Amino acid sequence: MNTGEPELPGLYSAGRRVLEIQAKLHRWAGDDPHRRFDDLFNLVADPAFLLVAWDRVRGNKGARTAGVDGETAHYIESERGVEGFLAELRADLRARTFQPLPVRQRAIPKTGGKVRYLGIATIRDRVAQASLKLVLEPIFEADFLPCSYGFRPNRRAHDAVAEVHHFASRSYEWIVEGDIKACFDEISHPALMDRVRQRVGDKRILALVKAFLKAGILTEDGTLADTSAGSPQGGLCSAEHNDPYAQCGVMRSAGLAGLVDAGSAGERCA
Repeated sequence: MNTGEPELPGLYSAGRRVLEIQAKLHRWAGDDPHRRFDDLFNLVADPAFLLVAWDRVRGNKGARTAGVDGETAHYIESERGVEGFLAELRADLRARTFQPLPVRQRAIPKTGGKVRYLGIATIRDRVAQASLKLVLEPIFEADFLPCSYGFRPNRRAHDAVAEVHHFASRSYEWIVEGDIKACFDEISHPALMDRVRQRVGDKRILALVKAFLKAGILTEDGTLADTSAGSPQGGLCSAEHNDPYAQCGVMRSAGLAGLVDAGSAGERCA
């Protein structure tokens, strides 16, 4: 999609532009479930998409946490300047010189003595991820079923619970709960990329998704670990990576209605 050479817009006009383009992408994807999108990369590097992506990253509570480069959103605003930061990121994306840095690993204690590991990307990488998500999300959203609630915009676990209550009060007697063990840790990169290719033909987008998957992890003891499988939890793209991957797990049954909440790793049902 040719976006021309617009200057950095204001946030309001940027948001309107992004919504208009997202609506077109969603409509085109819904009209043809077999359509592959071959010209998306310019949108990722579009000034409006990058500005909206920056606003979302800055507004997230994780903006106060730095990645391996030590930069927070506040540092970028006060020291580097947002306009220059986004212009540099856009130039690197368009020149195909952008390369994600490893994520910084952080252990979060869980109940029962277990530990969940988060992967904290740099602010720069998070903005690129957020822009990528703005482009891909409306396309893959068109493929989801109404009963799907995991990792979707304007949907949450409470909505799934409410629908469970609705069905349970109207003759349904069984609720089947399932979970994919270590889903984010075990995602197969080849399988994921195959599913993304079903909708995306733009090789630049595919290369960017793969680059995020292969960025590596800087562990808490300072060791750099390769990422041959999985997608680190904590990044904006972890859920986005999981969505197309989970399409292979669709459960279909003529007499069974199923639900998915945000804690069940994005299984699909019908």
